[in-house]
Amino acid sequence: MSKPRIAIIGAGLGGTAAAALMQRAGYSVRLYEQAPAFSRLGAGIHLGPNVMKIMRRMDCEDALNVMGSHPDYWYSRDWKTGEAIAQIPLGDFALKEYGASYLTVHRGDFHALMTEAVAPGTIEFNKCLSGIEELDNEVRLTFADGSVETADIVIGADGVNSKIRDHLLGAEPPRYTGYVAHRAVFPASLLGTDPFDLCVKWWSEDRHMMVYYVTSKRDEIYYVTGVPQAEWPAGQSVAPSSRDEMREVFAGYHPSVQKLIDATPEVTKWPLLERDPLPLWSRGRLVLLGDACHPMKPHMAQGAAMAIEDAAMLTRCLDEVGTTDYAGAFALYEANRAQRASKVQLVSHNNTWLRTNEDPAWVFAYDVFNEPLKSPSAKQTTTAAA
Repeated sequence: MSKPRIAIIGAGLGGTAAAALMQRAGYSVRLYEQAPAFSRLGAGIHLGPNVMKIMRRMDCEDALNVMGSHPDYWYSRDWKTGEAIAQIPLGDFALKEYGASYLTVHRGDFHALMTEAVAPGTIEFNKCLSGIEELDNEVRLTFADGSVETADIVIGADGVNSKIRDHLLGAEPPRYTGYVAHRAVFPASLLGTDPFDLCVKWWSEDRHMMVYYVTSKRDEIYYVTGVPQAEWPAGQSVAPSSRDEMREVFAGYHPSVQKLIDATPEVTKWPLLERDPLPLWSRGRLVLLGDACHPMKPHMAQGAAMAIEDAAMLTRCLDEVGTTDYAGAFALYEANRAQRASKVQLVSHNNTWLRTNEDPAWVFAYDVFNEPLKSPSAKQTTTAAA
């Protein structure tokens, strides 16, 4: 299997990063996406230095630096008084201390740029996975449109409701955390001329609002929340919200937050879902990455970063071990990703990240390509080969 056929299920940020990195490493890759096309979904994203170092390998770093907003600081502010309770240096400090820039961008713009880093014809749309059959020397994939594909290695980058995860571990819905996230993105001109922080999180005891710009011109602003809500309808991925609901759940918050709410043309909300750390990340020719194996609350702004780091580490491990021993490569990958992903999962769950003036170097200074590799445990090696 000198040049294995690699199938990636899910062309989100993690799957697309895996395709781009693996193609640059010389692998034959197909990327299967259930959506009919990509659209510029209304969301923002943080790209820390840990991600930007990977973007450098994908030839996306320069374009992103032009595209995104570069905050000088991450501010954490008291919900009522507006007092800065933490001020984390970014900007030139991040470049010097962590080896790459820190920026915030529109998720759709970022995804589009990464998609361009994948060879034309790699992505197949309207491919909803319906069946997986593990044969002696390949994996057979059946899609809802009736088509059948085969591959030597299958990567499940298909999100929190991953069908690859279900195949490996049995169907089990993710756990609703009791929190929802509202999100809105809109022209910054709607806010008038008052200055706003480039990147700020407003904190009270049981809820928060994260606000930042998503373009270099700072002409578009985004916010995302974490708000307790006792129940959420099973199976529903998003719901409409309203300014009235936002005013109610953020009553008493600082006038800057009220001004954001008043300017919001449209706002949606979605449930925050989690899983406990999985007992395995791979088996045989199947392996998971990103939300398929470690979905987390977005409270560290590191969920997509973990998926992209996974993609880079998996590529590195395939190169390190060789694809003839894919089980050994998968065991090495899990050994070098599970602890970090689980730690980020836990900190995200606890929602403590940068609430005080802590040192974020353990996240931002990480370089997936130069991190010393740890050997897998006997359990990881046995599980991957099973």
